[in-house]
Amino acid sequence: MNATAERSEGPAGMSWFLKVWVVLLVLTAVEIFLAYEELPVHIMLILLMGLSLIKAAMIVAYFMHLRYERTSLAWTLVPATIFVLVMMCVFFSDSLRIVRLGLFLH
Repeated sequence: MNATAERSEGPAGMSWFLKVWVVLLVLTAVEIFLAYEELPVHIMLILLMGLSLIKAAMIVAYFMHLRYERTSLAWTLVPATIFVLVMMCVFFSDSLRIVRLGLFLH
């Protein structure tokens, strides 16, 4: 294997990480901007959660170097992700119950 083939499998260098960091910074700025906009709650949640998922995927892929790992290693995260999503669904329904009971302070 020559040096060019080995280099294509790994990260492109510090400039690549700087570009990813700038994209994450821009996405964070968009999230902050959206927080001050008066949008319907469901639209706001969809936008903010979508942007957060994109940011989390970029962090895992580039800064945790999973983009350059074997596919089998990346697939080990799938069960943990499913578990977290299921637990979020369980606790989200409980939070709606608290709101209906009037225990949520405005």
